[in-house]
Order: sequence, then C-alpha cells, then structure tokens
Amino acid sequence: MSRTIAMMQPYLFPYLGYFQLIATSDLFVLGDDLQYVKESWINRNRILVNGEPKFITFPLKKDCHTLNINQRQLCDGIQDELTRILKTISLNYSRAPFLSEVFPWLEQVMRHPQTNLARYAENAIRETCSYLGITTPLVRSSDLVLPPPIDHQDRVIQTMRVMGGNTYINPIGGLSLYCPEYFMSRGIQLRFHRTDKIEYRQSKNPFVANLSIIDLLMFNSIDEIRLMLSRFSLGRSAEDFIDLI
Repeated sequence: MSRTIAMMQPYLFPYLGYFQLIATSDLFVLGDDLQYVKESWINRNRILVNGEPKFITFPLKKDCHTLNINQRQLCDGIQDELTRILKTISLNYSRAPFLSEVFPWLEQVMRHPQTNLARYAENAIRETCSYLGITTPLVRSSDLVLPPPIDHQDRVIQTMRVMGGNTYINPIGGLSLYCPEYFMSRGIQLRFHRTDKIEYRQSKNPFVANLSIIDLLMFNSIDEIRLMLSRFSLGRSAEDFIDLI
C-alpha cells in the first residue's frame, strides 16, 4: 500500500507551501527534535507592515544554541510580546476583508498557554489545519524510536521505514540536499514540492509572495485557500523544474 509522508520542523504560522505539504501527504512528521536554528522560520515569520514584508518574532529564553527545538522555551514576558504582535497585525490588516473573522481565532491560537516552543508551534499548526479543513495526521519525530542517523538523508529514510512510507515529499529547496537515486536504492520514491505562482489582492499594495499564512487568511476566504492548497507541482529532479533554473 502506498503511503506518502512529508516532514518539516514545526514553524510558526508558515507560508502556504507548508500547508500544501501537509494536505497532500498521508502523514506529516513534525521534526521537533531537530536542532533549533536562529533566525529561521521556527519562531518568526513575515507579514505586511505598511505594505512591506516585516518579521514578527516570538522571543525565546536565552539558552544554549545547540538545543533542539523541543528544548527551547518562549520568553518569560511572552504574553506582553503577543499583545504587541497582535496589535501590529490588527493595525496593519485593519482593511483586510477577513480580519473580523480571522482575528478572534488568531488571538486564541496565539494566546495558547504552552511555552515550549515546539509544542506551541505544533498547536498553531494543528489549529490552522483544523481551520482550513486539513485532516492529515501529524506526529512528532521525538515520539518515534529511531537509531542515530548517519546524515540528514538517513534520518528521513529511518523515519519513512518506521512510519511505513514509500514516497517522501520534500520542499524544492532540498534539490541540492537529497538524492533521488539514493532514496530509490532504499525503496523510497523522492518527490520535490513547488508551490505554483499564486497572487491575490493585498489591499492596494504590490503583491508580496511567501508571507505567513496569516496574510493569506486575512485576504482570502477559506474556500479560496482550500483551492490554493492544490496548486503545486511535484518533480523528481531539477529537470522537472527547468523554468526555475
């Protein structure tokens, strides 16, 4: 039986492509036991501020830089930080057509009491999936019993074997990191995911791509976003995305 699996770090309010990966998979693995990377998408994302893309950051307690994502904690004053983030969102999306229905939901998700970074992000991802009607099961990689990986490719292959997967989907950014022939030699098909070029009206400003799902929710109905979830391409190698080269 065919089983398609994707795996990513638990990002906070990631872009559309992240949720496309979840929606097209039979199972999605949250890499919560991967090392935290500073200035990544794990605890920050971009929204529009005065019509320009700006980061919103969920501050963390200072800690050892080698800790995993599930070993990091949001800062002690996170509720005050959330108040500032929510105010920024409400001001800059005050004219967005779906603010009135999205903002109460968003505030409830952001005010989740969990302070562990991985669990906080996981809750936001699960809540967003529910909001969009995505039913793909999510599992934590820390809950899997895996042997020490040789490298990043073997970690994926180990995960696939434990979860019974035979097709692995990775974002297109992994073209230089993963070898389809190596995966095939282990009995696993490797596919790369690329979101189609999607534009939507962002008030009167020139369109800015790859913003947080927050931006998408503010300017599009749930039905429109659900249609966008299927707008992507899958390929085996760089040749399948020749228009990007």
